[in-house]
Amino acid sequence: MPENRTPTAARGRKAGRRHPLASIALIAIGLLFTGGAYAAFSTSTASAETDMASQQTIEEGKKLFAANCATCHGMGAEGSEDGPSLIGVGAASVDFQVGTGRMPLQMQGPQAEQKPVQFTDEQTAALAAWVASLAPGPAIPEGELLDGEGDTANGAELFRINCAMCHNVAGAGGALTEGKFAPSLSGVSAKHIYEAMVTGPQNMPVFNDMNIKPEDKRDVITYLKYLDNNPSPGGIDLGSIGPVSEGLFLWIFGLGSIVALTVWITAKSN
Repeated sequence: MPENRTPTAARGRKAGRRHPLASIALIAIGLLFTGGAYAAFSTSTASAETDMASQQTIEEGKKLFAANCATCHGMGAEGSEDGPSLIGVGAASVDFQVGTGRMPLQMQGPQAEQKPVQFTDEQTAALAAWVASLAPGPAIPEGELLDGEGDTANGAELFRINCAMCHNVAGAGGALTEGKFAPSLSGVSAKHIYEAMVTGPQNMPVFNDMNIKPEDKRDVITYLKYLDNNPSPGGIDLGSIGPVSEGLFLWIFGLGSIVALTVWITAKSN
């Protein structure tokens, strides 16, 4: 005798069937969760490794500072009678002073003299990292701010307004008071020029982002690099220190040549 199936039972069995795509969906969900968990774990691991490397760099910088800088600046960089506090000067200041050889200081004087660099790039970075960890301050610049692809004309105008009175319009440097001087900017790296603007080393004022915007600093660097790559179109630049050297050249060599020629002509006629 045939089995009697009610419509309700048939519908229940039909409703209990698995959809053909259910297995694929289940696999996709599993892969999604697995991938997400792996990505989260990888990110946390990479972050931990980065933090560990940064901490090691800071510790190395602290040791270098204690061995080479603490005599003047104090063990905690709080400063002393022989050196200013470095708390809050930022990594950019350390990178400039140490990276250009001005620090460690060779001797006490009106200002720090540039000399051969005493530390490797890695050691300089470690020193900068430790000082930066003490308090917020200007960071080491990077990226397009240093590419020398800014507006040369705008950079030249900004340089004439803000820098030429000390460094000369051609960046050749000049004398200041009490034995101090503004150094030549010829051949100085873009990074060190930017760092000097934001930290104000020696007698230089600080040009923060409120005074000169980062894009304008890039333009100033572009102008200085233009001067490096384009020698004087008039011939010998006589040091590019302006009318004083040019006037002396005319008086000594020009007028001297005229006097010598006059004497020769007179002697010849006699």
